[in-house]
Amino acid sequence: MRRRRGLPLPLILLSLGVIVLLVFIFSFFRSSPEDDAKELVESFYEYEQDGDFGSSWELFHPYMKERFEKSAYIQERNHVFVGHFGTDTFKYTVGEAEKLDNWKMEKNVSTLHEVYKVPITQTYKSTYGTFTIHQDIYVTKEKNDWTLLWSYQ
Repeated sequence: MRRRRGLPLPLILLSLGVIVLLVFIFSFFRSSPEDDAKELVESFYEYEQDGDFGSSWELFHPYMKERFEKSAYIQERNHVFVGHFGTDTFKYTVGEAEKLDNWKMEKNVSTLHEVYKVPITQTYKSTYGTFTIHQDIYVTKEKNDWTLLWSYQ
């Protein structure tokens, strides 16, 4: 009787190598929640920098959308930055995201869980000189979409 031989050792090693490589590639291209939060903040400020306040408003959490009607937000942002500051754009930097387990936008709203605090710095060169704004931006998931909030505490 003839014994059947198993898979040859080189084929087993090659298969294991391919599996390890696929796991490495998958983990390399998979972003972390901190990266996703930071990416949303960067998108928001790219829209703001381009004067596309309608698109930046779309990235707001529902609490923020309750606070600002879309058309009013578009008008006010344009009025403040172009009208009052005398500038039509700004430079910005986005810091590293920090996970917070619990956070509230303001006293009268529910506590949000798993929120990421992302510091930003905006620099304006205006008719009144150069000035800088430092602000913490908060990002959380709402119905599987990343959304943005500001603190009103």
